[in-house]
Amino acid sequence: MKTKGLSGIKVLITGAGGFIGSHLCEAALAEGAEVRAFAHYNSRNDRGMLECLPPRRLRNIEVLLGDLRDADAVRRAVRGCQVVCHLGALIGIPYSYVNPADVVATNVQGTLNVLQAGLDAGITRLVQTSTSEVYGTAQYVPMDENHPLHPQSPYAASKIAADKLAESYYLSYGLPVVILRPFNTYGPRQSPRAVIPAIVTQALRSSTVRLGRVDTRRDLTFVRDTARGFTAAAVAPACEGQTIQLGSEHETSVAELVGLTGAILGKKLRVIAEARRQRPAASEVERLFASNRKAAELLGWRPEVTLAQGLEMTVRWFQEQPDRFQRGMYHI
Repeated sequence: MKTKGLSGIKVLITGAGGFIGSHLCEAALAEGAEVRAFAHYNSRNDRGMLECLPPRRLRNIEVLLGDLRDADAVRRAVRGCQVVCHLGALIGIPYSYVNPADVVATNVQGTLNVLQAGLDAGITRLVQTSTSEVYGTAQYVPMDENHPLHPQSPYAASKIAADKLAESYYLSYGLPVVILRPFNTYGPRQSPRAVIPAIVTQALRSSTVRLGRVDTRRDLTFVRDTARGFTAAAVAPACEGQTIQLGSEHETSVAELVGLTGAILGKKLRVIAEARRQRPAASEVERLFASNRKAAELLGWRPEVTLAQGLEMTVRWFQEQPDRFQRGMYHI
């Protein structure tokens, strides 16, 4: 059933071929939006996780392929849209250690292109996607939007730069920007480079899972709830210029995730720690634990899916996709 939110609004979603972006396309369609999806071009001409959408839904999405670093392509994508949800980014933290210049070019220059195109087009709202990684390890909990920024990876630094550019466009030019800062999102369609799919894809094949550290703690939000936060931020009144977190106000260790996954599958899982799966010591984010008070106040948002429910849905989805991923493969 359609809800009022984005009904009748033309929305551009960058990064639409990604994990969260593909779910946001579905959520925006469900609210009655006219959705234009901007996905990264590749030589296979596939549309990433948009390919997972039912054909009847995908037919209702206008898909454009391009690159965020191409200002002309971005301008064409923004043209005619009222709202832009900017999720496009290179998000692999290990990849940012290997190729930081690529990450900066996409995440910083790409964001600048989106901001300028939005300003030139006179859009009514731009939702900039941040990340909890900008905080580094929690200095206090629960972490609110005033927590100090402490980038512990080139990826985190690139996202701070992108956020600050967005903030500057609000302050300098009046561009109606909202910075949305999700903590760790999980669910169907997530890449095996992330910890929950890494656990699940290995556990489906074996009773042994190979991971990095298991004592780190994260605040986990199911992707359907994260997408709902974006649709709320796209239209909520009086929140321009604000940074708003999306988190569950709970923390869970990687070790606990292994146990929960094993319980769903009815097996005892053994963990083997591998150095190649660990971040450099000074770059490891030990703990993330969000406050979602501001999201509740400004967006009327709180998570609805519990970790137990979300993990069950995630495990079942991966069970139904035996050929989509190389299970146990470590992705940078």
